[in-house]
Amino acid sequence: MNSRIRRYDLDWLRVIVFGLLIFYHVGMFFVPWGWHVKNNIIYDWLQWPMLFLNQWRLPILFVISGMGTYYALGKRGRRKFMWERFLRLGIPLVAGMILIVPPQVYFERLVEGSFTGSYWAYFSTVAFDGVYPEGNLSWHHLWFLPYLLVFSWLLTPLFVYLRNHNTRFVEWVKQIIQKPWGIYLFIIPLYLVESLVEPLFPITHALVDDWFNFTFSIILFFYGFVLVATGDVFWKTLGRIKKKALFLGILCFTGQGVIWIFFEDGYVIHYTEALLKVLNIWSWILVLFAYAAQYLNKPSTGIAYANRAVYPFYILHQTITVGIAYFLMDLDWGLVPKALILIVGTFGLSWLIYDLIILRIPILHPLFGLKKKKDAKKEYRLTI
Repeated sequence: MNSRIRRYDLDWLRVIVFGLLIFYHVGMFFVPWGWHVKNNIIYDWLQWPMLFLNQWRLPILFVISGMGTYYALGKRGRRKFMWERFLRLGIPLVAGMILIVPPQVYFERLVEGSFTGSYWAYFSTVAFDGVYPEGNLSWHHLWFLPYLLVFSWLLTPLFVYLRNHNTRFVEWVKQIIQKPWGIYLFIIPLYLVESLVEPLFPITHALVDDWFNFTFSIILFFYGFVLVATGDVFWKTLGRIKKKALFLGILCFTGQGVIWIFFEDGYVIHYTEALLKVLNIWSWILVLFAYAAQYLNKPSTGIAYANRAVYPFYILHQTITVGIAYFLMDLDWGLVPKALILIVGTFGLSWLIYDLIILRIPILHPLFGLKKKKDAKKEYRLTI
């Protein structure tokens, strides 16, 4: 595939999924699951849309990231690419852990009662004491960045080989995905990891001990690279499979819901649910790619702006959400007013900080993963 071809549908998907991440983190304030601060009233029904979104929102980002890596390697050598990955992922991660994440932990500690006092007192004394959750140093929502950096470094040698050689492997993948339901063979490794590894290694986002999440995500990252390497074969396959994938996704998530409501844990239930889960994840990934390719693969000034803004928004958003939520948590205002304030406040403040501060101070650009505007226009955007 020509690496100069820009897939605007991938840009749109990236922006949309990261936008949904803001809605998801707002929802975390209201559901029973553990989070940094919690509302005074919990809404159990809200778990259902959250469960649906939760299964595929991060997997599709890893697939898109793998696709972006394919395009990026067409324009630079291995060493240059790996260095750029560090600049684009490593520097914002370190800056985020020092400047962006500490307020989140501060609000957590205030709620717990383990710290009292001003933010400056917290930041200047204990903000970097120990590793979270026992200590305070954390990457919180930025965990995606170190994972993506490690995946990129680990797989770059293989990707360079596949990218620069017409390998039998890529040809074999082309043959497979052109068969009816052939693209669903990709769930086999995912199912093995989901059914056999997930019970032993709960998700921690700590990188070093997060074996299920690490393995599942790196497989998806690899899938993204390989699928886009097949060129038009992949996009034509999506056109043929999209309606079947949509039906299967609805069916599988419904099946999961039935299991969660009516069945107790057991070996048969575990392996059945694992199969339904990976089928559900893969189906919705295919559906989103298919309909984005059909309707969103066209340039616009809106996507050009949003695609550059999405990385700073991702870095900033959760700290803003947690900060606003802290001041709302004990108010008796109901779900809708609080949710609206959190959504509008998070998007609005993220945009103000991005547009009025980050964009206007060039020295801040590397801290938020921004390239020079002329460079961003010249090449396919590397997905975070």
